[in-house]
Amino acid sequence: MLSGIFETWLLALGLGSVVVVVIFANRMDVIDHEGHPIHISWRALLYWPWLAWEIVKANFDVARVILDPKLPITPKVLHIKSLQVTELGHVFYANSITLTPGTVTLGLDNGALEVHALTPVSIEGLLSGEMDRRVHAVEGSADGTVENT
Repeated sequence: MLSGIFETWLLALGLGSVVVVVIFANRMDVIDHEGHPIHISWRALLYWPWLAWEIVKANFDVARVILDPKLPITPKVLHIKSLQVTELGHVFYANSITLTPGTVTLGLDNGALEVHALTPVSIEGLLSGEMDRRVHAVEGSADGTVENT
């Protein structure tokens, strides 16, 4: 493709090569769900717009708090049991929390995330479990609860 030559014969050979490599890689069992999470690709495409909207909303919430002269923050550390069962699911969830302004994932141990939340709105968002359920749908897995400390 980078050569600028788009002859049907060359494109067919390229496609055939890709198919052969994928078949061999699959038969050799070198493609795993953790290293190459292609099984979540289409579900992640549905999740990302929702996450982007949550990031925008959280940006406005944090900006409102910072610009308020009284600085009404109520920081809190929460321990959240997640629905995810794979390491990839836990990382996906932890990164989603950290990407959202006002929240930072501090640690992950045995399926429980330690999260620092800056505002009541971000705390409510975590306790609602909406992000956890959506990441769980992307991952395609189990069951969990939320514990507040």
